[in-house]
Amino acid sequence: MDILLIILGLICMIIGILGSFLPVLPGPPISWLGLLLLYLTKVIPNNWSFLGVTLVIAIAVVIIDYAIPAIGTKKFGGSKFGVIGTTVGLVVSIIFPVLGFFGIIIWPFIGAFIGEMIYKANHKTAVKAAFGSFLGFLTGTLLKFIISIVYFGLFIRLFWQYKASFSLF
Repeated sequence: MDILLIILGLICMIIGILGSFLPVLPGPPISWLGLLLLYLTKVIPNNWSFLGVTLVIAIAVVIIDYAIPAIGTKKFGGSKFGVIGTTVGLVVSIIFPVLGFFGIIIWPFIGAFIGEMIYKANHKTAVKAAFGSFLGFLTGTLLKFIISIVYFGLFIRLFWQYKASFSLF
């Protein structure tokens, strides 16, 4: 059973890293699930406080990831219309993943631009606000990637530390 848990945990880690870039998959929570699976083996001693802290971090990163593009739009001079446009663009990219990975970049940018144009901003202000949305997306993606890589590193370290205790065959 331990072997199955380790393999499933490793798969979750890989999917979690990929989920850092794919809008449909919540990367850090999936990576956390990999840590949980490793802790469910008989060999790794339970550390519920560690699992609790890493879970809170994973959930916080997901929430922050959805807020950062809107914050970026606002910081770059966008109005409420630009922030709403960014959010609508994010929702469109998740519901209709037509452009794949590029959709999560393009739709919030387009949404912020259209929102600012509705607000009657000039093209320069609208592009600046849309660029803030793009930078927010990149920041959120980098944050998710870093957390997923750290969780993967913790997974490998724990496995390596107790590898002699696992009966693999």
